[in-house]
Amino acid sequence: MTRLLVYTGKGGVGKTSVAAASALLCAAHGRRTLVVSTDIAHSLGDAFGRPIGPEPVAIADDLWAQETDVYQSIRLYWGEIRRYIAEVFRWRGLDSIIADEMSVLPGLDELACLLRIVDHIDEGRFDVIVIDAAPTGETIRLLSLPEAARWWLERILPIQRRAVQLAGPMMSRLTGMPMPSSAVFRAGEDLFRKLDRMHALLSDPESASIRIVLNLEPMVIAEARRSFTYFHLFGYPTDLIVCNRVLPLESGDYFAPLRATQQRHLPIVRDSFAPVPLRTAPYFAREVIGQESLRELGHAVFADEDPASFFHRGRPYEFEGRDGHYILSFDLPHVTLKDVDLIRDGDELIVQAGPWRRNLVLPRVLAELRTQDALLQDGVLRITFGPTERSIEEVARHE
Repeated sequence: MTRLLVYTGKGGVGKTSVAAASALLCAAHGRRTLVVSTDIAHSLGDAFGRPIGPEPVAIADDLWAQETDVYQSIRLYWGEIRRYIAEVFRWRGLDSIIADEMSVLPGLDELACLLRIVDHIDEGRFDVIVIDAAPTGETIRLLSLPEAARWWLERILPIQRRAVQLAGPMMSRLTGMPMPSSAVFRAGEDLFRKLDRMHALLSDPESASIRIVLNLEPMVIAEARRSFTYFHLFGYPTDLIVCNRVLPLESGDYFAPLRATQQRHLPIVRDSFAPVPLRTAPYFAREVIGQESLRELGHAVFADEDPASFFHRGRPYEFEGRDGHYILSFDLPHVTLKDVDLIRDGDELIVQAGPWRRNLVLPRVLAELRTQDALLQDGVLRITFGPTERSIEEVARHE
């Protein structure tokens, strides 16, 4: 089974360097490793200090690197559908070049690059695939697509295909509008099925892990916490948080205030993501470019451990949708509900049990709902969100 490691984080936090460093150490442990960038603004080649092409290229023993080609990926997964859409736009009178450009849906370029991973896994060439993903906002949007794709595949596409079979010839004769062929529908089905397969691979806790890279800055931490929640909402397991560019003790007087600020943020980050472990990497005095520097970064994060290991099993919390309501549940052993305080502030839910405190940033679908009910049973706290207007104080008192 191929091990999948997906590194993501806010732009500029150093996720590409951490991904590249992880891949180097995986290869050093004797695993056939591919590190691939699915961010259309590739910087993987910059991290290694050498050109990297659109196909896997060997750069060290047991290590290959790839920067996916956007246009090649779009042709592979969207070519048939794109040709039909462009034909419709030209029928409406658009210039051929404009029609061709408009036939590529927003976000499709990043998605097509991510789908290349499915092909690599099916080919079975690599033991470990390390993914340098797009910044967190883009990654979350792309990883949420399989849910919509499954719905479209099961409910809408069969209706559309039947409608075209029945009314397509007449519509074409009356209006001249080009109708989609069976090849277009097959291409759509293949794309949706591949999206579903991508979700199955990346959400498999036995093979895949999401890893969030962040810096000790308030805006970066806030986005990381939000993305952490969304990954759990869509069923993607997170096993590690990497806190990058932490100023060391010997950073000097000039950086002392910044270092003090970082040290204040560090326990907040640790508590926010617990029980998922947190690793730190120092702010290096030189640029992290080239294999020697990347290897040093890798050892700072992992020491002598294999980066392909699972650093956390299970999910800190889980979401379940049921009849228009959502249930947020997580383990809370050795306490009763009367010992639990719940505080709701907009999209943030604070759960405190004695000295134990957790801050959860709610996804938009929950932030728009009321906190409706809370039940603690067998060491698991379940909080129900729904349209019923009920104060958080009432929920906290509910037994």
